[in-house]
Amino acid sequence: MADLQKGSKKLLNAWAFYDWANSVYTLTIASSVFPIFYEALFTERDHYIDVFGLHLKNSALISFVTAVAFLLVAFISPLLSGIADYVGNKKSFMKFFCYMGALSCMGLYWFNLENIYMGLAFYFLGLIGYWGSLVFYNSYLPDIAFLEQQDKISAKGYSLGYIGSVILLIINLAMIMKPKFFGITGTEGEAAMKAMRYSFVMVGVWWIIFSQYSYYFLPKGNKNAERKVTHAVIFNGFKELKKVWGLLQVDIPLKRYLGSFFVYSMAVQTVMLVATYFGAQEITWSSKAESTTGLIICILIIQLVAVVGAVLTSKASEKFGNIPTLIVINCIWAVFCTLAFFITLPIHFYVMASVVGLVMGGIQALSRSTYSKLLPQTEDTASFFSFYDVAEKIGIVIGMLIYGIIDQITGSPRFAIVFLGVFFVIGIILLKRVPKKGVLN
Repeated sequence: MADLQKGSKKLLNAWAFYDWANSVYTLTIASSVFPIFYEALFTERDHYIDVFGLHLKNSALISFVTAVAFLLVAFISPLLSGIADYVGNKKSFMKFFCYMGALSCMGLYWFNLENIYMGLAFYFLGLIGYWGSLVFYNSYLPDIAFLEQQDKISAKGYSLGYIGSVILLIINLAMIMKPKFFGITGTEGEAAMKAMRYSFVMVGVWWIIFSQYSYYFLPKGNKNAERKVTHAVIFNGFKELKKVWGLLQVDIPLKRYLGSFFVYSMAVQTVMLVATYFGAQEITWSSKAESTTGLIICILIIQLVAVVGAVLTSKASEKFGNIPTLIVINCIWAVFCTLAFFITLPIHFYVMASVVGLVMGGIQALSRSTYSKLLPQTEDTASFFSFYDVAEKIGIVIGMLIYGIIDQITGSPRFAIVFLGVFFVIGIILLKRVPKKGVLN
């Protein structure tokens, strides 16, 4: 383990490189290959399945499972981040969730409708592993970067994530489209499904291997390594959250920003999680092969454009301020959700994918760095970022439940996407209420 000073280029790059390692999860599992694989399992039947004693639409089912997973993450993240901050071993927790998530991705190889509960368990644990590790990853930002470095290195992390995940997705796409070239046997449909299963294993291996670079350079935590976890410390995280909540009552800019973030992030994350399911069910593809290819191409477009979006957003925030830039991005998201109701053709989906990519990377990177800039001077960064993560996770729980319920009742996700647009409008209104504070405005 290297011992590098705060602000060192090597340390900043090592932190950002974790995005390269873990973003393959969001692209392959959350956004592209797994949703396509999951939809393909239902090609010989309708989109409904009897599970948990209910007759559920497949996309509603995955929405509800996702919501429950995020609810669990929202509960355990303050618990664990408080312990990590007290003991000073946030890297150990980050590793635990990383490895759990990666191994669960590999477990998706065995996902099928006959053993739906086991498959959903792997999906559930993979999601918890990914988001659980992010609690500690995000909390490192103010520890390793000075204020003036945070926008740039946050954007660099997202950019590295997009580039790395696109590289693996292109390999996976080649495997799915030309399985025989890779020695994958079976009929065309069977070989493509095998290739998708192999891609889940590749995600887990990629995640574990490339994360080692970050772990080598990242510090163990703060200066409390000699402390031991006792029964009194177990709920220390919730005590820390209560303390953070008290500080928020007098820190109006931070409090109002968190309120706005809670609302618009709910919509952003939900749209990103359900976009591929929407494309698979609502776009008029000429064939199953065109659907698979088209959806993955759309995801690739989003990722590539997102690299540009993250960089442009960082530059825009330098010139115009963080809050005005976030307001503009939310306006674009609101328009997108309205137009999504009317798209039916593949070309429509490609155009919308380009728009989503441009604002997706920007809003994520800028939201994280804006929050970091608003934090008061403290060593309890994990507790403050736990608050940030809890707001994000509870927002996703609400967003996924809304999407799932509307999808289940109407049989179509179009109304749900439009409804999510309302949250972007509310987010804009709340962002306008954030008091001006230096470079943020």
